[in-house]
Amino acid sequence: MSREKGQAGALSVQKGVVQPPSINPDMADRLRRNRKKQLTADDYADGILRGNRTILSQAITLIESSLPEHYDLAQAVVERCLPASSRSVRLGITGVPGAGKSTFIDTFGTMLTRHYGRRLAVLAIDPSSQQSKGSIMGDKTRMEQLSLDPDAFIRPSPAAGTLGGVARKTRETIILCEAAGFDTIIVETVGVGQSETAAHSMVDFFLVLMLAGAGDELQGIKRGIMEMADTIIITKADGNNRQKAEMARVEYKNALHLFPPALSKWSPRVMTCSSVEKTGINDVWETVRDYVSLTKGNGWFWERRREQAVTRMHETIIDTLKFSFYNHPEVMALLPELEKQLREGEVTSYKPALMLLDKYFSSNCR
Repeated sequence: MSREKGQAGALSVQKGVVQPPSINPDMADRLRRNRKKQLTADDYADGILRGNRTILSQAITLIESSLPEHYDLAQAVVERCLPASSRSVRLGITGVPGAGKSTFIDTFGTMLTRHYGRRLAVLAIDPSSQQSKGSIMGDKTRMEQLSLDPDAFIRPSPAAGTLGGVARKTRETIILCEAAGFDTIIVETVGVGQSETAAHSMVDFFLVLMLAGAGDELQGIKRGIMEMADTIIITKADGNNRQKAEMARVEYKNALHLFPPALSKWSPRVMTCSSVEKTGINDVWETVRDYVSLTKGNGWFWERRREQAVTRMHETIIDTLKFSFYNHPEVMALLPELEKQLREGEVTSYKPALMLLDKYFSSNCR
């Protein structure tokens, strides 16, 4: 039966209460105004020297940026912070997959801040996603104690394809963290490999974490890494694994005797520890202190720092040339067509590479 005109139906919609906006308009307006303000190099440097972690994080992001407009500003920030750097102990930590690097750093770092009064910055270099180029491991989420520690600063950074998992801008990040007042810097790399020499070249003390009972102990790590190690630590030395860890320690200790003496005059040590039971952790820091005392006494510590400065210069030259090359207008215009020809098999890689280099150098030498 049809409803008469004007007759109300069984269901009717009542007017509801008007909901407030999900975002405070005043706060949104304030955020928009703040975003418009571009910090200068002096603004960044002043904030970093005051220990402002928000500005420190923004400056690190600036350094890691690949945008052309950020490059000069990032370098200016680093230059302003350089005089306040070199006041820390820099530790490199690497190890085989599953050795518990993040758990070790969480326990070790918490001990440093709580019992030794150290201010710690952890630069955890994650493998990069091939699609987003961002970090995929999220080490910060696996350092539960340190992430809440007011004296610790954790910065996961994407490796961005750099050999050995060491981010391209880690050296500059170390300078900023030192300028911000952190007296202990830990660089955690992705894993063991010959290219970990990149990490070794930017730290004072190099720790290698190993697992016991994971097969032939001496085949589990490359000779080059063992030669670089200032200390080898057998992790997870707890429960039923204690005996295996001790056996592995003896094997590594015997193997290290076969290597020639280090230029630093330091005799590498092999130790065991348990991050869960917190055993052997304090011994690791005492070993670092022994190393720093010895190498500062014989001059090796500062000689190594000077060599690192030279290495940083060469890396800056290579980085700057690469940046300039790929952002050159004529190279950018020609590159897509040459890449297309390569994918279609029309040319070999050698010829277009020389064409691009010739285009770059001929235009810059006019």
